Amino acid sequence: MNNAVEKKLALTHLWVAFGAFALAAVMGLYQVVERSGFFGFLASREVYYASVSTHGVLMGFVLTTFFIMGFGYYVATSSLKLPVWNKTFAWTGFGVALAGVVMAALPLLGGAASVLYTFYPPMKAHPMFYIGATLLVVGSWFWCVSMIVMYVQWKKANPGQPVPLVMFATTANAILWLWTSAGVALEVLFQLIPWALGWVDTIDDGLARTLFAWTLHPIVYFWLIPSYTAFYCLVPKQAGGFLFSDEMARAAFILLVVFSLPIGFHHLYMDPEQGHGWKLLHGVGTFIVTLPTFITGFTVIASLEIAGRLNGGKGLFGWIAALPWTNPMVLAMILGLLMLILGGFGGLINASYAMNAMVHNTAWVPGHFHLIFGGTTIIMYFGIAYYFWPVLSGKPLFCKSLALTQLWTWFIGMMIMTTPWHILGLLGQPRRIDSVNYNNLLTLSWEPYEATMIFGGAILLYSSGLLIYNLYKTQIGTETYQGEVEYAEPIHAPTDLPEYLNSFKVWNIVIAVFMLIAFGYPILQFFLMETFGSGRWGV
Repeated sequence: MNNAVEKKLALTHLWVAFGAFALAAVMGLYQVVERSGFFGFLASREVYYASVSTHGVLMGFVLTTFFIMGFGYYVATSSLKLPVWNKTFAWTGFGVALAGVVMAALPLLGGAASVLYTFYPPMKAHPMFYIGATLLVVGSWFWCVSMIVMYVQWKKANPGQPVPLVMFATTANAILWLWTSAGVALEVLFQLIPWALGWVDTIDDGLARTLFAWTLHPIVYFWLIPSYTAFYCLVPKQAGGFLFSDEMARAAFILLVVFSLPIGFHHLYMDPEQGHGWKLLHGVGTFIVTLPTFITGFTVIASLEIAGRLNGGKGLFGWIAALPWTNPMVLAMILGLLMLILGGFGGLINASYAMNAMVHNTAWVPGHFHLIFGGTTIIMYFGIAYYFWPVLSGKPLFCKSLALTQLWTWFIGMMIMTTPWHILGLLGQPRRIDSVNYNNLLTLSWEPYEATMIFGGAILLYSSGLLIYNLYKTQIGTETYQGEVEYAEPIHAPTDLPEYLNSFKVWNIVIAVFMLIAFGYPILQFFLMETFGSGRWGV
């Protein structure tokens, strides 16, 4: 199959993703420097909050969405051996999403949308920001439709056959995104845009936060699933081995989709609008969603052990040294797993009601978030990029050793930056502040950690530059590359999968029931009672 158009489609998405990443990385270093208070001439609340908001949107929405779409388009065509369904439709989705990014960027950079990436009311942004964010989500829905249609096409043409695992995971992510983005879409369309345009005077903040909670935690798994997909479908082959279990991988993706959706209220533990029972329900669900992570950890480490022993590793742990540490994809996974273990521990604390009360709204939270998102998720995006770029561009990777250096510096920089963040949280430093100059005693106890964070941020910016430079030099190279992406084979190929491991029909019904239970009354209550003088319909 001649897939030159598909490669161009994927590569265009990825360049937008990493262009956003580069700009956000610069802002990230500025933020840790400015808030430290060490450089008084940089102090500016307006610039700081505009930067934080733009940084969060670029990293959390633009980088991830465009990367996931580009990654999805190519794995769909390469694994199913089908062209992208309706290329005009796919490019239209790209155009809508990009137009939304540009529209949202204008008020963000101008300081008219300094509401952080969660954009909680009563902070209000310029209407262009909300409309642009909506267009970005709508554009991503085009991708979701494309993935689901291609999945259905392949199943019809291959009745009874297991859908390739990489496409099964990608379709799972598309379904997850359609479900979870509905919450923020309802909030923006029916509350924030009318409010920002002046069509209504007030909105119900509690309803807005509840709707955003629908999206707030599941979006983490939307970001993470491509990394898990690489864990299962790319790394074992790159490591020289096999996937331990195809069936366990499918079960993990199904569990991620089903249990990651009805659990957003652990972000609202300190909010008064939801009762303790609902928070308990969501809290229990949050602990349940650790199950697919444990399954993933076991399966991918077992896959690595298989590769290490095939490479000659002996003894109990000799297989670890026998792994190809000089392969960027393998190295990215190893470093990503280390950060996932540490970040996952912090996640269990955040999900625990009593312990969450100690770290809520402190620097601990961004420390945890950056370790999971900036650590595990993004480092795997780097590994995928180093593997995909030669395939998509037709040019060999400019410098493999530079890629390895970039991955190590990213890991080191992230650990140096996030560790002080966690400690500062335990010392009581609030998050979302532009200055840490509270009083002399607090400032003295916080200053060493702030200085360490600046050092970590500088390493991360350096690492970001290495990434962009390597990809750019690859893109403009004169040599040619003819390889294609190779997917891992399981030790035992699935030949007779039960339908519940090869289809999402029953799981969509389960999700609908779970979402109705978890969010039905918590949302309906805002329309059944008067809440602090707000209108009956939450506006």
